[in-house]
Amino acid sequence: MGEATAAVLYGVEDLRIETFDLPEVGDDDALLLVEACGLCGTDHELFTGHIGAPYPVVPGHETVGTIEAIGDEAAAKWKINVGDRVAVECWQACGGCDPCRAGVYRRCTKHGQTDLYGMIPTDRKPSLFGGYSTHHYLSPDSLVLPVPPELNPVEATLFNPLGAGIKWGVEIPGTQQGDYVAILGPGIRGLCALVATQDIGAEFVAVTGYGPNDHPRLEMAEAMGADLVVDVAEEDAAKRFRDATGGRLADVVIDVTANAPTALGQAVRLSAVDGTIVMAGVRGEKGAPGLNSDAIIWKELTVKGALGVDAPVYRKALELLAQRKFPFDLFTRREVGLNDTAELLADMAGKGSAPPPVHGVIVPGL
Repeated sequence: MGEATAAVLYGVEDLRIETFDLPEVGDDDALLLVEACGLCGTDHELFTGHIGAPYPVVPGHETVGTIEAIGDEAAAKWKINVGDRVAVECWQACGGCDPCRAGVYRRCTKHGQTDLYGMIPTDRKPSLFGGYSTHHYLSPDSLVLPVPPELNPVEATLFNPLGAGIKWGVEIPGTQQGDYVAILGPGIRGLCALVATQDIGAEFVAVTGYGPNDHPRLEMAEAMGADLVVDVAEEDAAKRFRDATGGRLADVVIDVTANAPTALGQAVRLSAVDGTIVMAGVRGEKGAPGLNSDAIIWKELTVKGALGVDAPVYRKALELLAQRKFPFDLFTRREVGLNDTAELLADMAGKGSAPPPVHGVIVPGL
């Protein structure tokens, strides 16, 4: 039958390497040989305890690999076969409930947010429900996306953050050619939102960060074409935006900060009249100090929450990556094997000995 090796998170900063029996594949499911799994901010927040999980779990939801075994029914449904390289959605969807039929499968009444890959406890067999593993079980309700042949597995893991950049930066706010845009947070999703808004034809895009640790990422944003970068610890972002644009403010503000309570107040100050704010960065129950909520009324702003991404946008992301129009190679990247996963997670959380890369990737074969 064979075995899989996986990194299993048992609790706060308690990551253990374990083996599991490989499952037998039926008619409607599959087994993926994991080639690479991108590291999301959610992963290091799970690792440090900022987000809870039904421990123990195999983390990882930005997974790319090749199909090792697949049932006939699954092959026909997903239009893939053994040896094909695919990206795996973190959501599962039954396809038959009202939300699934409406295309909002993240609200699937069978799965919802309880069956997210990377968050399923290992006591549910066959245990291999995350990307930090040599193998990933694909249930009958999985959503998989063929990877263009132009992309290697590590590059292809960008399908997830770039999909978020397209969804949160363009589709949800309806960003159009000629818009003025402000992106709060220079992490991988902020930089991907920069790419997505440039690709749609935004006239002016600013990216903000906070403090010296963000300076290399702000420089990266500038190298990738940002019209303005601002360290909000040193300068007033709204004033800098006005000065750079001849008095204009942002038609669209995309907040992809994490644990930054003042970001919503900054987003409101940066917004033009009739502007749209997309909130995709979580901050727990810290509130929003510095928020002038009356300005939301006076400016007649639209504030939209963003949770997750969907398969059509991930397809767009993979296509955009394959086109090689944008310099994703500017991203700092670190690839590690399973044995070094805990060290990378600590670094990504700012608790390690090395500065965090923009793009962290688990490569189980290393």
